[in-house]
Amino acid sequence: MRTVFFKIYLALYMLETLVYALKVRILDKRGKEEEKKAYVDKITSNWGRDMMWAVGGKVEVIGVHNIPDRNVLYVSNHVGNADIPLLLGYLPKPKGFIAKIELKKVPIISFWMKQIGCLFIDRSSIRQSMDMILEGIEMLKNGNTLVVFPEGTRSKGQGIGEFKKGSLQLAVKSGVPVVPVTIYDSHKIYEEHNAIKPAKIKIVVHPPIYMEDLSKDEKKDLAEIVRNVIMA
Repeated sequence: MRTVFFKIYLALYMLETLVYALKVRILDKRGKEEEKKAYVDKITSNWGRDMMWAVGGKVEVIGVHNIPDRNVLYVSNHVGNADIPLLLGYLPKPKGFIAKIELKKVPIISFWMKQIGCLFIDRSSIRQSMDMILEGIEMLKNGNTLVVFPEGTRSKGQGIGEFKKGSLQLAVKSGVPVVPVTIYDSHKIYEEHNAIKPAKIKIVVHPPIYMEDLSKDEKKDLAEIVRNVIMA
């Protein structure tokens, strides 16, 4: 029953955001970039929290005080489909995601993903993946915050997979701090039952890792260092 409710709620919500999209386009045409950015962040953050309400998710967030007062690279494990709305709704700062290229074709959602500065990666193309990493480095250098799931796919509650080293180059090459994030039990919302179910979810924000504090060897092993923090 909740699965049906959620699908209807999501469809209606997406239609409602078309109205908000009009304001985004108006602010864009008027060149009000900062106002547009704040408005988009408000809409997408509210969306993330509203999605959790719709699925019956009870979210606990620990360690928000660890987040530096500057742009960062959030690095998180990837448990389930709920992870993007979770991090949109419950982590501070306007943020874009490194997302699979298939999402670029999804109506309405792709519009909002582009607005928050998402980068779309085609895992079948090494060249495109490298170009995306370079674009992400420039975005971070220009003061944007990004979120990356270095596992590359959902674990569905089956532990934490290997981290792709290339994704952590975003921090090494841009110099921004890495903020490791651990998500617990988000797979219980959908993947565990193949249907929407209420669940208790916990997000733990760990202390930042500053690039200037790392040796050359530590930077090479950054993916494993961050993975160990998230696992711990």
